[in-house]
Amino acid sequence: MLSPAMQIAAYDLLEQVRRQRPLVHHLTNWVTIYDCAQVVKTLGASPVMAHAPEEVEEMTGLASALVLNIGTLTVDLVEAMKLAARRANQKGIPVVLDACGAGATAMRDRKCIELLNAAKIDIIKGNASEIARVSGEAVQTRGVDAAEVAGNLESMARKLAQSRKATVVVTGEEDVVVGGHALYRARNGHPMMTHVVGTGCMAASVIGAFAAVEPDAALAAACALSCFGVAGELAAERAAGPASFKQFLFDELYKLDRETMAKRQKLDAGA
Repeated sequence: MLSPAMQIAAYDLLEQVRRQRPLVHHLTNWVTIYDCAQVVKTLGASPVMAHAPEEVEEMTGLASALVLNIGTLTVDLVEAMKLAARRANQKGIPVVLDACGAGATAMRDRKCIELLNAAKIDIIKGNASEIARVSGEAVQTRGVDAAEVAGNLESMARKLAQSRKATVVVTGEEDVVVGGHALYRARNGHPMMTHVVGTGCMAASVIGAFAAVEPDAALAAACALSCFGVAGELAAERAAGPASFKQFLFDELYKLDRETMAKRQKLDAGA
């Protein structure tokens, strides 16, 4: 378990997001773009969704973090993502890649690898089958939903983290974050989150906001998932189903406080 001092780290970072209000630039999934913007705004940060190649570099130059999501990819969009990611590297701000649907099609796999080769990606996020595919395993994702993966997910994440010199986030019933010598397991959340379109994309946006204020990418990702997961648990206690859950998710994230996080956070650190 984390030390008592570290137990409050997740809320400390949320407080920093609220105080600093970082601008988080997205080139993201058209299906969930509103939700990604809203979750960042709910945290207290500022979202911007600029996709045109003519302005992505300029907009990235104003931002404190960049979030890329290949959920509704096109060739042109990926080229714009490359421009934005290179500008983010020049500026020294974190780049988050949500490998949404990796393993579903050959094009998606190819473009994901192109992005990883075109610029430094600081945080690679995906479900079990997406991360397995990006790490080179022969798995197939069911659209954008996780498929069953044989083998040790932690080992796959470590392999990918080492090869790409990045932090790797594997989302699931237990979220695993691997970066450098750090390992975190975030065990907050609720099954209702899997019945709402966009919670995975929102998680990447939350990670982007936390990474904007915390240079330790693994710690930022772990704390982001912990806060998001606690908000999900609280929302589920009030919701009658997926529609009301989504409404309450934003509400609970907005009003999340230190006392609630100290009481409910389930975040373990290992080696």
